[in-house]
Amino acid sequence: MIEETETIDEFLTGHAADVEDAVRKAAAAEIMPRFRRLARHEVDEKSGPHDLVTDADRKAELYLTEALGELLPGSVVVGEEAVHANPATYEAIQGDAPVWIIDPVDGTRQFVHGDDGFCTLVALARRGELLASWTYAPARDQLATAVRGQGAFLNGERLYAGPPEPGRDLRVATSHPDYTTDDQKRALLGLRTEGVAPRACGSAGLEYLAVARGESDGIAFSWEAAWDHAAGLLLVEEAGGAHLTLTGEPFRITGGNSLPFTAARDAATARRIAALLATGH
Repeated sequence: MIEETETIDEFLTGHAADVEDAVRKAAAAEIMPRFRRLARHEVDEKSGPHDLVTDADRKAELYLTEALGELLPGSVVVGEEAVHANPATYEAIQGDAPVWIIDPVDGTRQFVHGDDGFCTLVALARRGELLASWTYAPARDQLATAVRGQGAFLNGERLYAGPPEPGRDLRVATSHPDYTTDDQKRALLGLRTEGVAPRACGSAGLEYLAVARGESDGIAFSWEAAWDHAAGLLLVEEAGGAHLTLTGEPFRITGGNSLPFTAARDAATARRIAALLATGH
């Protein structure tokens, strides 16, 4: 097991491109050959009709689990599908070992319906701290990366979110109604106010990328699953943005957050959205 954070820094210096290569290869081998070609038997429901899983999800996660484990000996993996099969797997986020947090197909519903708004999300964290992330939208040929303290990039170009345009309604993507409880819907009502233009989100990973690019002003999400948020949170941070929970603290991938929470283009916008969410809570 890796004992020093400096060793992880050295790993990222020497192997970040290898991680990128693994993400691209997983998508090329297991995701894109099934895009718009899924057979009925390759799609299943998990908790309900809106919670789908496909062979692409399962096989891409297995590919990445093996490839990333080989790249960083002593690391562990928390993947969405592995946690669905064995919820105790999620506890690794709390441990001392470096952990790969994987969502093999973020936006499975879009993927199933032939929409290109899906991505593969990979983040590397240790003891709750996000260290690096990869957001890959293969159908759009977009790869966003971030390393803590080194900035965020999309296809090699630096990302800077910047403040929202003065006088324009805030564009905020929110938890999709299909995935929210009545209590969560009420909590999000604080955004139904003048000066804010909320809309239901698509792929969480791509919504974070939109914030990091300055195409969207913020998100307001009501669930904690680390595989949906880890990659995007670091991407937004490294692009100059911020994230806050209802208690005014940054979102913790280890859980126990006061929800809903927000990530936004800058700290002022994050505070504004968080304050509005508090009124609806």
